Parts: sequence; C-alpha cells; structure tokens
Amino acid sequence: MSARELDAAGITDPALRTAYTRCRALNAAHGRTYFLATRLLAARQRPAVHALYGFARWVDDLVDVPAEGATPDTVGAAIDRAERELSFGLATGLGDEPVVVALAHTAQRHGIDPALFTAFLDSMRMDLRVRDYPTRADLRRYTHGSASVIGLQMLPVLGTTADPAEAAPRAAALGEAFQLTNFLRDVAEDLDRDRVYLPADELAAAGVDRERLAWCRQRGAADPPVRRAVAEQVARTRTIYRFAAPGVAMLHPGSRPCIATALTLYSGILDRIEAMDHDVFAGRAAVGRARKALVAAPALTRAWWARWRAEAAAARAR
Repeated sequence: MSARELDAAGITDPALRTAYTRCRALNAAHGRTYFLATRLLAARQRPAVHALYGFARWVDDLVDVPAEGATPDTVGAAIDRAERELSFGLATGLGDEPVVVALAHTAQRHGIDPALFTAFLDSMRMDLRVRDYPTRADLRRYTHGSASVIGLQMLPVLGTTADPAEAAPRAAALGEAFQLTNFLRDVAEDLDRDRVYLPADELAAAGVDRERLAWCRQRGAADPPVRRAVAEQVARTRTIYRFAAPGVAMLHPGSRPCIATALTLYSGILDRIEAMDHDVFAGRAAVGRARKALVAAPALTRAWWARWRAEAAAARAR
C-alpha cells in the first residue's frame, strides 16, 4: 500500500521513497488514531502527512525517549543538530536522516513555511527544562509550537475552498485541541516524567496542586478536587473543539472526512474521561476499536464519494 501511495504522489526517487516509507512506519506504529484518519485521504496526500508526523515523532522521541545517560544539554544539542539538518535539507533536498529528507521534500512541494518547524523545535526545547505551566497563556506558548503549528503545516496538504488565512485559525485550534486532549488522557504518564501540562492557576482554583496530583497518582485514583479540575479542563477543551469544527467545511471536500474523523475520535477521548467520572488515574482513556470502526466506515464512504466526484469533474473538464 505504501508503494501505491508513493506512486500516486509522483515520488519516484528511490532514496525519497525510502525516506517516506520510514515516516509511514512511524505513523503506523505510534499515531494509531491519526494513522487511521490519514487512510481517509487520497493516496497522493498521504506521504506528505506521514512526513509531517514522522518528523514530529522523531524529534519528540529525542526528548521523551532519550539515549541512556542523556542530559538536557545533550538532548538540546541533538535538537540543534536536527534543526541544522532540516535547514540543510530545505536548502538542498539532501540529508542523512530519512525523516528530515522526507519532511524537506514535503515542505518544498507544498510551500510550508519553515518558521512552523522552528516553532515546533522551540517547544521541544521547552520540554527539556519546563516542568509546570503557571497560566494558560504560558501553556499556549508551548502548545503553539507543539500542536497548533501542526495544524498549520497540514493545511497546504489538505487544501482549502476558503481563503487559507480564514481557515488557519481553525486549523491551529484543532491542533491545540488534540494536544490538550492528549494532556488530559496522559496526566499520570506525564507526572511520571515530572511534567504537568495543565495550567497551575486553573488547578489551584479547584484546590489542586502538583502534590495532590502526585498523591492521586500514587494511590491510583483521583479525589473529588482533582475530578472537578479535570472536568473543568475537559469543558475548556471542548470549547476549543467547537471553535475548530467549522474549519472542516473550509477544507477541500476530499480532505474533510479525514479531519472530521480525527475530530470525532479525539474528542471521543474526552467522552471516555467523562465516562470514567474524570478519574484520569484509574486507567488510560481510549477510544475502542469498535468505536473507531463505526466512525471510520461511513467516513471512508464519504471520502470515496468526494474523490469520485472530483475525478469525474476533472474528466468532464478535459
């Protein structure tokens, strides 16, 4: 299937095909919900999406899965090397790291602003030293680079029927909503990494601090103040989803089923958190396979129909 995608995208160079195949493998292994949604795109679009995900995963792993004996300084140096390699790749189309080669090719082909990658790398550097976020404004400085820019990177690949400048804030918000959903699902895991990605002042308003979160993590259950705090964070995240949702209609018709499916499945994680009575320490909230299949099946039909109509219109125009 990967070869068909590469053929559809017109990627024939053997080295580039190897690079894109590596990115696809990263997406399939780590971004399961994201990978499922990507399957709803036209085959020609998928390699670019795999490249964007592959680069983000590769750099994220430098931070979250460092080599044995790594320090913040050595990981920071690795991020610096990644940035230099990306700059070289964008300038020349060459490089030693496959995911960077694929990303550089995607960025050049789709006219993606290199500043979006710089912002992403800056947020990854924040993860080396920042363990708490005092306010939502502080957290948004992080999520801009870690998530909002991903939505903006995707926009040229997905295509729009509206002015891209009008669609951009919705795309950025959807990236932020996905990231905030991950933060809520992964509170326990992030605590194990000595990080809290929830605004401290908003937690404090519910009577929660890092020490209370750590105590709940130790006992494997959230207490009432933590449940209230999580419920408030879920509500705030749903507000961002509501702002982002109209952006789906601004996309090219063939891209809409993919993003609508990703929105439904990711917001479904919030449904699971609510079903757990907001106890994010009782287990990991996840959307089950049956639910994914139920959402994806009609989306696949819509995607096929949109592509068929586009191809028929193009044939009539010839």
